[in-house]
Amino acid sequence: MSTGRSEFVYELQVCRWAELGWPPDGETPAFLIARQLGTKQRRWDTVVVETTSEALAARRQFGDRELDSDLLHIVRHAPAEWTFYRDVLPEPGYPWRYVREAIHRADDRGIVDTRRDGNRIQIRRIAPFPDWVDRLIAVENKPDLDASAARQLADQLQHDVEAGLADEVWVATERTGRRVEPALLESLPVEAGILTTDFEGGVDVASAAVEWYPTRLSAVEEADDRHPRRLELAERAYGRGWRNYDRTMRPDCRYFELRRAGRALLPWCAAKGRHQSSLVCGSGCDDFEPEPPAWRTRGWPIEGGPGKGISRLLADRAERWNRE
Repeated sequence: MSTGRSEFVYELQVCRWAELGWPPDGETPAFLIARQLGTKQRRWDTVVVETTSEALAARRQFGDRELDSDLLHIVRHAPAEWTFYRDVLPEPGYPWRYVREAIHRADDRGIVDTRRDGNRIQIRRIAPFPDWVDRLIAVENKPDLDASAARQLADQLQHDVEAGLADEVWVATERTGRRVEPALLESLPVEAGILTTDFEGGVDVASAAVEWYPTRLSAVEEADDRHPRRLELAERAYGRGWRNYDRTMRPDCRYFELRRAGRALLPWCAAKGRHQSSLVCGSGCDDFEPEPPAWRTRGWPIEGGPGKGISRLLADRAERWNRE
């Protein structure tokens, strides 16, 4: 791994490459990229949600924010005609008062219509909620895949294979240039695909190559308990993306910058002279200095200075890519 680059930055590079170069076989479905998503038992570094442009447009009718499990319970079963909610929604498995609270939240967000018939709350859908997720792809990022890291990763990948929550599982690791990449010699499950990356010259479409193709792990059309969890994961990916790292870092520090690396923008600490990680970039950093108030009056909007501008830039780029 290159000096001064954290695994966090490698994660951002893989996400940006996936945004530019997914899928590696050259087909071009619509997709979303997210990072650090998973379940209580497992969290993935990078997640790719494959869909279609039509399905994504149908999903956008329900807003740009993610839908949690309670809201999904409502929008997926809301009827075309006004109906008392308890007559149409499946038994939730928890008290109905929580369903009523979720209905009010859904109404506030404009993703379901409500009205009262006496003391009874009736609901009506704004549109059919689409089955918008085609495939869920998990990528584990291990830039320096030595034997010890491979042994630990093997157990995690085996869990992924057995759980079948994702359709494909990949490992992304740095390219060594050897005749046979070391990742191919490690004890990884044969069902997991292997991507080797080279980001030394920045991130572009050619920054990653397939060394081993994965095996499809599950079928989306299977009607079992995986589908609700898959949809919840996809919803988190839809609402969060991968550029939300500014929420756990300090872009309001005078030393925080975004630097271009090929077709990627990566966080950079001017005080330390290196790419930083979200674990060390914060108010606890010895080099942290709030941006001077005067910066907020020199060409920056009244509502904020450069830090706010960085957050808006990340949000705008995420929105643009999601529209595409």
